[in-house]
Amino acid sequence: MLASRAARRFLSFSRFVSPSIPLRHLHQGAPRLDGNASIHPYAIIHPGAVLGKAVSVGPFCTVGSAARIGDGCELHPGCHVVGDTELGERCVVLSGAIVGADLPGRTIIGRNNVIGHYAVIGVKCQDLKYKPGDECFLIVGDNNEIREYTSIHRSSKSTEKTVIGDNNLIMGSCHIAHDCKIGKNNIFANNTLLAGHVVVEDYTHTAGSIVIHQFCHIGSYCFIGGGSVIAQDVPKYMMVSGDRAELRGLNLEGLRRHGFSSMEKHEECLQKNIHAQ
Repeated sequence: MLASRAARRFLSFSRFVSPSIPLRHLHQGAPRLDGNASIHPYAIIHPGAVLGKAVSVGPFCTVGSAARIGDGCELHPGCHVVGDTELGERCVVLSGAIVGADLPGRTIIGRNNVIGHYAVIGVKCQDLKYKPGDECFLIVGDNNEIREYTSIHRSSKSTEKTVIGDNNLIMGSCHIAHDCKIGKNNIFANNTLLAGHVVVEDYTHTAGSIVIHQFCHIGSYCFIGGGSVIAQDVPKYMMVSGDRAELRGLNLEGLRRHGFSSMEKHEECLQKNIHAQ
């Protein structure tokens, strides 16, 4: 019975769309393509969209009127690129992900980024101070891996931007709220949650299920232990953990992994007035 019901639904749909006619051709006009693009017949692409060379678009994807898809991008089945959104070269958007929103402002994604299954990137913030109609922005750099179910929101007002740098690993179910500024080479483990206006410098590492209060500043090369609640700024090179998080010493292992010499680590100990074991 279920099989026959599914068949009836498919036949009902196929009355309107022949598999030999791409859905994008049902619009007036066609999207601008730059050669060698692979578009599945059941992808829906607005005629105003711009697709670069060797772009691959799977079935049931939607690409909005102001979207720009860079050379070599892969849009997997059932993902969506909407609003004034730019994908740089060789980005991969996996199934179920949503990039951008039909809001004033822009979402800009750099090159070589992977956006995981059902991630939501560049949508409206959750700040009640946001005024409908205001421009809001998200800028993401290059070579980031943004895993499944992550949410990254645009800024809360036109004078601000949410910014993600280069070479970050943002694991599953993380949240980066409005107006955050994230540097480069950071690792956020699963369920790392950043409230609005948080600043994270470079080469930080969070363990899983941590919460960072709004407006906190996280210094470079620090480590945040699992389950921590961060309600104050974290200085550079430090290791912190707990609810509420407390200093536990220098992040000696992290410094070693990033090539700091014993002398450099000793100097940091003296500056921070912490005895290194």
